[in-house]
Amino acid sequence: MTPPALFAGLSVLELGVLPAGAYTARLLAELGAHVVKFEPPAGDPARHASPCIAGGEPGLASAWFAWLNAGKHSARLGDAGATLLDRLVSADVVIDSLTASERTRLGIDLEGLRRERPGLIVADLSWFGRSGPYAGFRGTDAVCRALAGLTSLTGPAAGPPLGLPDYQAAVSAGLAAFVAVAASLYGRLRGVAGMQWETSVFEASCVLAEMQATEAHGKGARPARLGLNRYTPTFPMGVYACAQGWLGVTVITPAQWRDFCALLGLPELAADPALATGVDRLAQADRIDTLIGPRLRERTAAEWFEQGLARRLPFVEMPDMGQVLASPRFAARGALATYELGARTLHGPGVPWRIRGLAAGGRVPRLGEAAAPAPTGAWPGALARAPRADAAASPAQPLAGLRVLDLSMGWAGPLCTRQLADLGASVVKVESCGYADWWRGTSINPDDYAARLYEKQPRFNMMNRNKEGITLDLTHPEGVALVKALARDADLVVENYSNGVLAKLGLDYPQLRAIKPDLVMLSMSAYGAGGAWAECRAYGSTLEQGAGLPGLNGVPGQPPVMNHIAYGDAVGGLNAACAALAALMWRDLTGEGQHLDISQIECMLPYAAPWLLAHSAAGATPERVGNRHPDHAPHGIYRCAGADAWVLVSVADDAAWAALCQALGRDDLRRDATLAHAAGRRAAHDRLDRIIAAWTARHAADSAMHLLQAAGVPAGVIRAPHDLFDDAHLAARGHWREMMRPHVGSHPLPAAPFRPQGRALPMRGPAPTLGEHNDRVLGRLGLDAEAIAQLRAAGVIGEQAYPPAKFIRPTSGVPT
Repeated sequence: MTPPALFAGLSVLELGVLPAGAYTARLLAELGAHVVKFEPPAGDPARHASPCIAGGEPGLASAWFAWLNAGKHSARLGDAGATLLDRLVSADVVIDSLTASERTRLGIDLEGLRRERPGLIVADLSWFGRSGPYAGFRGTDAVCRALAGLTSLTGPAAGPPLGLPDYQAAVSAGLAAFVAVAASLYGRLRGVAGMQWETSVFEASCVLAEMQATEAHGKGARPARLGLNRYTPTFPMGVYACAQGWLGVTVITPAQWRDFCALLGLPELAADPALATGVDRLAQADRIDTLIGPRLRERTAAEWFEQGLARRLPFVEMPDMGQVLASPRFAARGALATYELGARTLHGPGVPWRIRGLAAGGRVPRLGEAAAPAPTGAWPGALARAPRADAAASPAQPLAGLRVLDLSMGWAGPLCTRQLADLGASVVKVESCGYADWWRGTSINPDDYAARLYEKQPRFNMMNRNKEGITLDLTHPEGVALVKALARDADLVVENYSNGVLAKLGLDYPQLRAIKPDLVMLSMSAYGAGGAWAECRAYGSTLEQGAGLPGLNGVPGQPPVMNHIAYGDAVGGLNAACAALAALMWRDLTGEGQHLDISQIECMLPYAAPWLLAHSAAGATPERVGNRHPDHAPHGIYRCAGADAWVLVSVADDAAWAALCQALGRDDLRRDATLAHAAGRRAAHDRLDRIIAAWTARHAADSAMHLLQAAGVPAGVIRAPHDLFDDAHLAARGHWREMMRPHVGSHPLPAAPFRPQGRALPMRGPAPTLGEHNDRVLGRLGLDAEAIAQLRAAGVIGEQAYPPAKFIRPTSGVPT
């Protein structure tokens, strides 16, 4: 028998038309919630958003709308105002992106409702949050990404920068809001009251840029835009033409560079000491490209991928949309779902979590169709569970009492556990003195270890706040035994070791489940477990390439263009937190633990979802349009006064066009009937670009943005990641928080993108120094001071990293 969906009986109302809110509600629907989408009388504007399916039923032709809204019911606000208020009274969760004036007009008082129903959970989504200098700004997906530092370093060195097409920000913000809602639902199973969580699309987008921002801040360096597919700090990293198809290449380590050169028959490059590091090679990228480009064109991308796989090189054959849909691997793993869109049946990515209680795909609702009756109190929630003794006293910390064992390193896994820690979970991070988290740095210089540079890496310190840190040598039997003891007391284990490593150590899921039957374990790898690709080496860039995203970016005649942000890592971490919370609730409701096998490349597919559904319908390859937009016109990135200063302008509708004409002082353009609608403006885009560029060139970027926004035009400065520290809106909202930490002193950390009642979550402590909490954590396991001292003397635990050449278990507490 098919098990019931996780959220069967959960009543969710979706209010407003923000795409990020629609995605949050879609995730709840995928897990079985009864979601009613209340739309404006004319319908959600996304019903007409590109890419559209030729010949589609009116209101059901948008592939973007279809993907956002499968599995929901639709009601029309103009037809059912009283019904809305009735449903609000019985809702478990409200996804709200209305403005304050819209709520007043509809008679909605969420604060009053929450006082009457303390269990109600509200996800309050907006472009920029409800406070701060940008609170009244008009937003679009591209505007938020521009301001968040996700655009500035991609594109030709001389400019303009080149942005990814929509709808990246909506997906990231929808995931962030879901984490907060799921955490509150987890808390409700323990009798914790509900909460109103504010999530801004802008701040959720900043999560993807915070690594580069903190790295630049820590080094005092401001990276420059280096050109198409040229990104700090390594080379080669890009997409290359082959005899057939495109090959994604990422080369970072010295061993990878040697193997790459040997594979291409260019040993002289590997032997050149001037090309030893990624930074060295980046400085000579043009010369290297003239040598490796012709060699790569000698074979097909598929052939290079197979040869790279044998050498464990981070290669991937970059697919187009049709190849993604036809991929046997994605099909075998259930990564693709079926969507009913009117009379059509389409295929595209589902929720990228293979978990129990998931109902993928579904029917896309027509506007205002009769919604099925909402369930009444069917989901257990707080009604069926008594609060645990360690339940959170404050609903702002709904995960208090949740115990997480973090065996992950780098970006994706630690971002997953950081979100859980921010929401109150107790997270114990396990490293070892000989194999510390690689985000602490990978130097082979003994002097760097003596200076403890591994304690000074901004990226590590940014990602691991609110956690306890211990060291355990997992090559030692006592280290393995202590991990098992920690797992016995844990609710969740998160790991991103290479496939097969934990099994060899005796720490894989079957062995941990034997000692903790209801354990939830989450494993994160590039391609998921099993199959020929399971051992393939990959980075965030590889994941972006393998999902086909670069093929949507740029203009015809250019190679596919990657983004300068390693999307795959951060996106994997966001999805992992969502999946973990869902699995923990399934455990609470059924008593069943489970092993979550997260494929990070599958987590990237939602970022290409609308083009995949459109290709499924018509087999059409999307046209690349650079910085233009299929719906918004004019839309582009325009130079401003100053060095490398740019502003993105996005005329999202006819009202914004009238506002732009006013800001430019061009009433003649407003009176021109041929420009009154987007189609006419697209036909005149070149001329309009010249007019806008002449105006922006006279203004500083921030001035141009504020003048345009004051008139009602969506616009945003093209900020670089390091500029986020000087952003007035982030400063006003307390996004950057200073914390003290040994070895670095005061350093800035970014706030979580979800805020209880609009307030930033507290930061309980900085990232742990290596082994900082050994005594405290092991003491909780019952070890006394003498036993802990013996472990330290045997090198099972320690507080100082060993240089790689000295990773030999010492006979005393000091490595020799």
